[in-house]
Amino acid sequence: MKDPVIHQLTIPTPFAVGDVHTYLLVDDAVTLIDTGPDTAEGKGTLIKKLNEIGFQPEDIDQIVLTHHHPDHAGLTEFFGDAKLFAHKDSERFLVRNDSFMNMHDFFYNEFFKQAGLPEPYFILIEKMKETLSVMGKRPADEYLADGDLLPGHQGWRVMESHGHSQGHISLIHENGMVIGGDLLIRHISSNPLIEPPFGINQPRPLPQLQYNESLKKLAALNPTVVYPGHGEVIVQAAALISERLIKQAERAGYVKSLLQQKEATVFELCTQLFPKIYKKQLGLTLSETQGQIDYLMAEGEIRAADMSGSAVIYKAESGVKL
Repeated sequence: MKDPVIHQLTIPTPFAVGDVHTYLLVDDAVTLIDTGPDTAEGKGTLIKKLNEIGFQPEDIDQIVLTHHHPDHAGLTEFFGDAKLFAHKDSERFLVRNDSFMNMHDFFYNEFFKQAGLPEPYFILIEKMKETLSVMGKRPADEYLADGDLLPGHQGWRVMESHGHSQGHISLIHENGMVIGGDLLIRHISSNPLIEPPFGINQPRPLPQLQYNESLKKLAALNPTVVYPGHGEVIVQAAALISERLIKQAERAGYVKSLLQQKEATVFELCTQLFPKIYKKQLGLTLSETQGQIDYLMAEGEIRAADMSGSAVIYKAESGVKL
């Protein structure tokens, strides 16, 4: 089978990550993979890029979202006549009904308490919701799950790749090409972000552990090329994945060494790991820190030493080595 033609359309975003890549696939269906943010600049650039390759917005038959973050899923309402595909675990962020948003706020309020955040930082909950202002509200028309074939496109299938977000998917072509969303980015590590649980009495997901497994799934495919959501196209993905997994384990080892010196909360560790940027990027740095804690807990390297107050204090286990 011939390699499919993949049109990369690069769209500006208002976020620190910079430009986002969307992708157009043309076969029996005309499919846009991710949309970019719902900003005037983003929408105008996307229309211009489509025009440059001979397409109008109304030519798009279907939208496939790799995940629900606003830099990728902003313009779902703009393409209202196109069929929308996403993973079922993305639906709550795509729709954002009152019930979910109330749970969203409650979860992060409790999470911040357990992390030991000083109260002035709780304003982050509102700042997190502000980013959703560049994202439409539209439910998926159909869900995609692991192993599903991509409608209208021969040779493509879906791989669940949770971690960076819940409901993250990648598209795998039988020739070894991958459209990976934010699963693997060359110039930065893709941050596994903390999200609310899927029910009031359910535990929250453990995104760092999910992300590591998703990277291993991708490496096992030995992809020829990965088209990412940001940055340059990736060849030799297996080597980059190995590097990322090694660095993550090294970061976890450093976190354990800090806890061997002194018991600490997640926030205290965050300020030590990211002293220059935690105030500006608190959501990302907290997720990164909690991810290392989750990893170390799963490995039996640390434990919660004190849960008597609202904040959880962690300590290293003695006699255990990474």
